[in-house]
Formats: sequence, structure tokens, C-alpha cells
Amino acid sequence: VWGVYGASCEVPYSTVKAGLIGFTKSLSKEVAPSGITVNCIAPGVIDSPMNNAHLSPDEMNELIAETPLGRLGTPDDVAKAAVYLAFAGFVTGQILGVDGGFY
Repeated sequence: VWGVYGASCEVPYSTVKAGLIGFTKSLSKEVAPSGITVNCIAPGVIDSPMNNAHLSPDEMNELIAETPLGRLGTPDDVAKAAVYLAFAGFVTGQILGVDGGFY
């Protein structure tokens, strides 16, 4: 999500993610004539070892409260988005937010 919206105190991370978005959009145009699709998944807050290691329970609860669906995403949520994109033959150059409405 930070690649789309940016984040204070997360400049390097946000920059790299934004670069991936630009890469996705450009590559999708380059390889489309060959019938190849290129898309990007932009996960929101996912219940993962990375987040659990760096965020306190209070911070996690704050993020849950800020997410309109009222929960953290799961790796399965992201996997289902990837499966969708794998079969969506007329979807290319898109950034699919899997963020529970976070942004």
C-alpha cells in the first residue's frame, strides 16, 4: 500500500514499492502484444510474521480499527487475489489492492 500512497518514515520502502508499480505498468504494455499479462498486488496489513515481529498488539489493534473490514488480511486473501489474476486473461497493468478497504 505504501507504494501507492507513500508513508512517513518509510521513504525507502515506499520508493521501492512505487518502483514496482511503475515496472508493472510499463512491462504490461511491453509484453501485451505477446499475450502476456503483468499485474501487481498491493497488500494492506497482513497477519504475517513480519508484522507480528515489528508491531505491538496495540499497534495491530489500531490497524484493525482503521481497516473498514475490521480485520487483518491473511496470506490466503493475497493468494486468492494471485489466483484470480492468473486466470484473468484481459486484466493487465493493474495494481490490485488487497487491503480490506484500508486505503
